[in-house]
Amino acid sequence: MRASALRSCAALIACGMAALPAIAQPVLDPVFGDHAVLQREHPIAVRGRTAPGEAVTGRLGQMEASTRADDEGRFDLDFPAMAAGGPYSLTVTTASGTASATDVLVGDVFLCSGQSNMELAVARAQDADNQIAASDDPMLRLFSIERKTALAPTRDLGKVSGWLRSGPQTAGGFSAACFYMAQDLRRSANVPIGAIHSSWGGSRISAWMGDDALTASGLGAASELRKLYARDPAAASAQAGSIWEAWWRKASGDASGREPWQADAALDWQPVPRIGYWEDWGVDALKAFNGMVWFRRVLTLTPAQARQSATLAIGPVDDADQTWVNGRPAGSGGNPAKPRIYALKAGALQAGRNVITVNANDSYGRGGMPGPAEAMQLVLADGTVIALGDGWDYAIETRKAARPPRAPWEDTAVAGTIYNAMIAPLGRIGLKGVAWYQGESDVGLPGYAGRLTAMMAGWRQQFGLSNLPFAIVQLAGFGMPSTSPSESGWAELREEQRQATQADTGRSALALAIDLGDPLDIHPGQKREVGRRLSRAMQTLAYGAARPATGPIIANAVRTADDKLLLTFVGVEGDLTTRNSPVAIGFELCGAQGGSCRYALGQVSGRTVLLPTDGQSVTRVRYAWSDTPVVNLFDAAGLPAAPFEITVP
Repeated sequence: MRASALRSCAALIACGMAALPAIAQPVLDPVFGDHAVLQREHPIAVRGRTAPGEAVTGRLGQMEASTRADDEGRFDLDFPAMAAGGPYSLTVTTASGTASATDVLVGDVFLCSGQSNMELAVARAQDADNQIAASDDPMLRLFSIERKTALAPTRDLGKVSGWLRSGPQTAGGFSAACFYMAQDLRRSANVPIGAIHSSWGGSRISAWMGDDALTASGLGAASELRKLYARDPAAASAQAGSIWEAWWRKASGDASGREPWQADAALDWQPVPRIGYWEDWGVDALKAFNGMVWFRRVLTLTPAQARQSATLAIGPVDDADQTWVNGRPAGSGGNPAKPRIYALKAGALQAGRNVITVNANDSYGRGGMPGPAEAMQLVLADGTVIALGDGWDYAIETRKAARPPRAPWEDTAVAGTIYNAMIAPLGRIGLKGVAWYQGESDVGLPGYAGRLTAMMAGWRQQFGLSNLPFAIVQLAGFGMPSTSPSESGWAELREEQRQATQADTGRSALALAIDLGDPLDIHPGQKREVGRRLSRAMQTLAYGAARPATGPIIANAVRTADDKLLLTFVGVEGDLTTRNSPVAIGFELCGAQGGSCRYALGQVSGRTVLLPTDGQSVTRVRYAWSDTPVVNLFDAAGLPAAPFEITVP
């Protein structure tokens, strides 16, 4: 990257914050373009832009509406609700000109969102070739929103491909879980279906939450820090760095002034063999290492150089980094593919010895500072470029600690950056339901049920639909199955998903995936079955189908007269049944203390499971409590019983 580009990008903080170009004629928001699907039996709010203050007239089929653009040239045309049908033409006329969309249908619109398991495309899922070949359906329309972040809510989606009719040329690149859900709903609802896909791999749920939802779930401080970053990046970076430092001292026990980012840190520094992922260095300890590695680069500056402000570019860091210059926070990032470019105010550098320290924290796959080396530079205010592509040292952090805090403006991390750019611009679009497949990135972070509840409330408020249905995919298994009862962050996350949906009865439901996981792949391929289960949940929640939305869900546990435990399940189609065994496995009897759980075999009868007790204390029962549990309890519809933990009276 050229020095001038570095300085320009640092000044804008995020390249792309320039003002929108002037509008010469009206423009429809992309979600109202050719081949669009609009929600039936719901007021239709068509959005677009034109010259500020212009009168706007719209026509949708035989319906007409009019309004006036605001001071920014934005307009909303409100059409009355329509029955399913089409195709229609949509035309918007102003004094500046005309905008139009053709082949517009009215039917049911679904929003699909989450992280990489929702993002995974049809072409990467099982049986892709056959399913793509059979995907032609002119009444099924697909709309994908590209990855984008913003520090404040926006009204523009940016570059999108527009609505595409489902077929062999379009289905392969679309979200598999979303596609198979929408395809199944086309068959059952027999109306046009529009599927909007807006996902980002590796994202936490908090990145998808608006400011009100963040505050409601206890993340208001992160929201305010993100807003500070929009006004003063250096001040916000310093504050976020201080939060990271306080976390480190608590987790590691290091005294203030003795931490690894100090300029004189006495770590076991070794020369970096070459810029690139550490798995490729040939260092035995790093060949399959996931964790923290410290990097250090020492450089010498003259007094004239040290007086200047500067821009520090170190390339991408996989996964996340916290960076210091001379022991003071310079910035952080969490997108493994995004180059780190940090603005340094005058005074950050010093005459003589300067030390750049980078903590690289890798949780999955390859890690480190991949370069390229030529992109690693310190660019001074006077244009001087100091190459940083060589001379780095590294030290492996051997102490294990919980996941560090992340800066709230990072792409996938904490506070609303994805919501602002990939959900907020949808405005008041009509929806039939939302499919949500996310949670892997929140494993180990307590309070997911509250965050999920707040996110659903925030989206319902934005779309003006207080009863908007949410179908939540409960996490599939990942990691090696347990051989004895143990604690599991994945199981805890699944339990919070269950609690959130059960507290939102009638408006949200789980799509169970506990039997569809792959111990060796965080992205299991059976997305067609995931889509079918999402469709089942939607048929009940959104269409009123007279059958359970989810499958077997624990209702209660009671002690019998002979001191056994009787578990009753709801949401069961037919009766419960076991597979490959006369007894149900995966149950655990637990006392109040950690480490007290032990396996128990269940006798199935109707919609109940009877567990024998063993003379030890039992205060709670767990089921399928493992990263990748082995389960054999299903109902007549072939749906697995949902994992749970429940107290015993």
